[in-house]
Amino acid sequence: MESIIIWYFTIILIAVIFIPYYIKFRRSQKQNRERKKEAQELGIDRPTSQFPFINQTFCIGCGSCVLACPEGDVLGIVYGKATVINGLRCIGHGFCEPACPVGALKVGLGDIKERDDIPIMDEFNQTNVPGLFIAGELGGISLIRNAVEQGKRVVQQIVSQRGETPSDAPDDLIIVGAGPAGMSAALEAHRNGLKYKIFDQQDMGGTILKYPRQKLVMTQPVEIPLYGRLNKSELEKEQLLEIWYSIINKHQIIIHSGIYVSGVRKENGLFNVISSEGEFKSTYVVLAMGRRGTPRKLEIPGENKSKVLYQLIDAQSYQDKKILVVGGGDSAVEAAVGLARQKGNSVTISYRKEKFFRIKKKNQDRILEMIDGKKIKPLFNSSPTEIKDHSVTIEHQDKTIEIPNDFIFIFAGGIPPFQMLKEMGIKFGGETKTAVINWTKTP
Repeated sequence: MESIIIWYFTIILIAVIFIPYYIKFRRSQKQNRERKKEAQELGIDRPTSQFPFINQTFCIGCGSCVLACPEGDVLGIVYGKATVINGLRCIGHGFCEPACPVGALKVGLGDIKERDDIPIMDEFNQTNVPGLFIAGELGGISLIRNAVEQGKRVVQQIVSQRGETPSDAPDDLIIVGAGPAGMSAALEAHRNGLKYKIFDQQDMGGTILKYPRQKLVMTQPVEIPLYGRLNKSELEKEQLLEIWYSIINKHQIIIHSGIYVSGVRKENGLFNVISSEGEFKSTYVVLAMGRRGTPRKLEIPGENKSKVLYQLIDAQSYQDKKILVVGGGDSAVEAAVGLARQKGNSVTISYRKEKFFRIKKKNQDRILEMIDGKKIKPLFNSSPTEIKDHSVTIEHQDKTIEIPNDFIFIFAGGIPPFQMLKEMGIKFGGETKTAVINWTKTP
């Protein structure tokens, strides 16, 4: 009798523990399957740059990679295996890879033979054009840490190739782009005594300049040339820019701002860099500009008005204004949130799709909270059709509406510089059979 009672208590105890877990597990599995199906239908499960590639044979479905991802919603567990849910949200932090206990996951570019947006490079980021290097997100790898490391590495390779023989060119190296990759390359060139120039069509900072005020920039620990190790994993935009400016001032780094580079040709062993300020010659070239290229326009009447902007530098400069933000990506959402937090602003966001799905989870949570709080008015399934002096006409759900407006910020993506790169002779992934992922199981 006593043993029967013990068995009953054991069964009840197991049921109390197991049944809620099983119900929660089944619910999670169903949600992940639905999210995966929706992502596939929307086409957001596929890679755009670096990406978590999962070997289903090795995966044990422990979920460590899901918990390690700081973006959220990138990975999930479906049918007992890790899978990519929202690939567009992955920006390559790489925390998921070391978190996997069996080495079933790698973050990289995968097999690039079907990718026409990934330039072909060797292990030192040199393209198929000898002496022409790529550093930073233009090569498909994001994050400030990666950009700094690549900028430093390509110049170290240039120093190795150059040897002790000086060049007849006015400059050993021309760097195009003054973001983290370009600045790192310039600092490494400065440290090694190279003759160099660095051009940027804007100013030092690259993409960071476009971030809203006090936006957190995740860097991860990184060694910056002529500065030392930056151990902080999170910095505000202003803090990171202050570090760059302090290095520039200390070492008297000259940045040629406001110069647009339109082409690079190799002639008689030297590169001829064609720019808005003329032509410059060098032995080596590092392309460190971003992938976004020039802003994509809506091509609607009134878009040439001065109140139309394509980036937000400082949200605090806009107060007591009626503002329309066009777009549904991270840049648009961050701008809308930043502007809505300013005194007296009335902010509307217009997006051509029925909901946000190409944004980081943190951004999604923030904008949905502000929409719920009536601080931002969303217009989904909408497109502006005309910009007037004091209003904007919008097609919204088969109706034409007109809303008062002081400023309009357009974030419709950019026209990437890939065609320009191809004209330089650079080949892309679609032109090769080389794969960059080789699976080796962790012992």
